[in-house]
Amino acid sequence: MHQEPLAYRMRPTALDEVVGQDAIIGPSTALYKMIQHGHVPSMLLYGPPGTGKTSLAYAIAGSSNLPFYALNATRAGKKDVETIVDEARLQGKVILFLDEIHRFNKLQQDTLLPHVENGSIILIGATTENPFHDVNPAIRSRCGEIKQLSRLETKDTVTLLKRALTDKSKGLGKQEIQITEEQIESIAIAASGDARKALTLLESVVSASDEENGVLLIEDSLLTQLMKRIGVFGDKNGSHFYNLLSALQKSVRGSDVNAAMFYLAHLLESGDLIAVNRRLLVMAYEDIGMANPDVGQRVLAAVQSAERLGMPEARIPLANAVVEMALSEKSNSAYKAIDQAMRSIEEGSIADIPNHLKDTHYAGAAALGHGGYQYPHDTPIGTFGGWNAQSYLPDKLVKSTFYTPVLAGEEVKKAKIYEKLQTFRKQAEK
Repeated sequence: MHQEPLAYRMRPTALDEVVGQDAIIGPSTALYKMIQHGHVPSMLLYGPPGTGKTSLAYAIAGSSNLPFYALNATRAGKKDVETIVDEARLQGKVILFLDEIHRFNKLQQDTLLPHVENGSIILIGATTENPFHDVNPAIRSRCGEIKQLSRLETKDTVTLLKRALTDKSKGLGKQEIQITEEQIESIAIAASGDARKALTLLESVVSASDEENGVLLIEDSLLTQLMKRIGVFGDKNGSHFYNLLSALQKSVRGSDVNAAMFYLAHLLESGDLIAVNRRLLVMAYEDIGMANPDVGQRVLAAVQSAERLGMPEARIPLANAVVEMALSEKSNSAYKAIDQAMRSIEEGSIADIPNHLKDTHYAGAAALGHGGYQYPHDTPIGTFGGWNAQSYLPDKLVKSTFYTPVLAGEEVKKAKIYEKLQTFRKQAEK
């Protein structure tokens, strides 16, 4: 009989068997206590591949003792959903785990959602996409919990691997395996927080190892080969996907095009093209900004091309975008300005809008004292267009400065205009 993969066999059957994700489902969390007390809410589980979304759903089902059904939204049809609805009617209440929930179509929703709303079906949806961007609002509104799972820490992955090595019923415990602590940690680090990759690599290594006197001997050379073959990677510090994103951005910001290309290659190997594209767009405006404002549009074009092409061709426009950003002039002035303004508001710098800036497009505005706005276009100033000396900030904030130009690239011209206008403003105040 065909044996299921190790990663499948090692799925937890109860909450106390879940490794990692303590902030979401640890014993001290509200969700853990709710489930232990018999209440399972509908929820969305969001996170990268291998973080345990499916495993957590199975563990919740095991701890609740409710009938459990699993569907994949990319393959399930209306009939599959109707079958679950019929089971809910017969059994009173069931848990439905719906993988790839962001692909759930309207016909499926119309069949299922009333039963989720009345509580006969507890929906646990899983997605690698941001649920606030990609999951239908009708589904989202019926899920009381939205939980973002993170990649496992190296120590958690080590725990999972050791459990698989010693478990005699579901794992590899029936076979004597000679594997060192260093080799186990290497597998954990290489998996970059992906539990499925870690268990798959372990199973591959064990399957390929030679036996001597009834003991399987794990060789470093074999382990290295298999790590390369299945495309897992990492460093001695266990950096995972989000560390790679951070390293890419900091390398571009530091104008090191070689380092940036290295980290881009790592990220593209991970397969999460959407997250890479989002980060590149952020970088175009956060790190290049006003110094080279055209970069934003060119990076957007590269990202859209990558999404249309898919891998491996997507690497080409993205490489172009990364090289251009790494070697571009850079400014974070706009990014810092908005953060400074938001910080000012958070610290209580709220004041009334000057009357001449308030809306006057209604009867009675003048009676409230609104009006007196001077239209800048009516007072041309050189080749700039139009400007006048009226105040725009609230009176108590009139001396506030949030924007400080960076003298780089295209922003040099903007900086000169800014300084000139500041001079005019100071003269008008005298």
